[in-house]
Amino acid sequence: MPGSGVRAERDGRTGVAVVTLDRPARHNAIDLAMAEELAAVWRRFRFDDGVRAVVIAGAGGKAFCTGVDRSAVVPQPTSPYSMDDPLLRIGPKANDLWKPVIAAVRGLACGGAFYLLGEAEFLIAAEDAVFFDPHTTYGMVSAYESVHMAMRMPFGEVARTALMGSAERLSARRAYETGLVSEVTPPGEEVPAAVRCAEVIASHPTEAVQGTVRAVWSAKEAVRAVALAQAPHLVTLGNLPPERQAELFAARRPGFRLR
Repeated sequence: MPGSGVRAERDGRTGVAVVTLDRPARHNAIDLAMAEELAAVWRRFRFDDGVRAVVIAGAGGKAFCTGVDRSAVVPQPTSPYSMDDPLLRIGPKANDLWKPVIAAVRGLACGGAFYLLGEAEFLIAAEDAVFFDPHTTYGMVSAYESVHMAMRMPFGEVARTALMGSAERLSARRAYETGLVSEVTPPGEEVPAAVRCAEVIASHPTEAVQGTVRAVWSAKEAVRAVALAQAPHLVTLGNLPPERQAELFAARRPGFRLR
């Protein structure tokens, strides 16, 4: 959709589609229109038999995605038992797409980016990719993000990443060492590497591939579903008021430790 911040290109010859988060001026932060279009793309792919594998990447080279756009206005119900999160439906699994998705990460990947990374089959990262979760720094609970990462990384690494907030970032190499990333490439080679993997996967019999995707996810889906069910309550209880979050964000200090 023009202006939505999402580009989807489909190669009918190979069966591979490349989805690009296309708001580089905003570090590919997700606004409401972009969130709706991502969900629509995944739903379209469910019915497109010509798409057998997908790569998701970010435009511009500086960031894969920096989470929700802080300028987005998300109306919230007054009930403490209800919370509207615009990122809940941006991932493929949230839209019942069980075709393999490979994430190609370059530059910043932080916060709400983990909603997407957590629903990819595996990640390929450029050497200049960095991962971090700034929620606690700005008075927000890292709930959905931490749950997604706990499905991919050792407990201690997830806890450290979430609790250190913006003070630390994971390098691509450290992300590879902890299992978050499956391959590290030179900058600019992450998308071609992901496409090569996707082309191999797309060349295999479709039923076997999609059945394998479901089998892999079934190994952890029950735990993930229970954990995610707790997330809205923890966010409602633990988040500071938006105006206080904004104050902390405005007062943020430069500098971080890269490990």
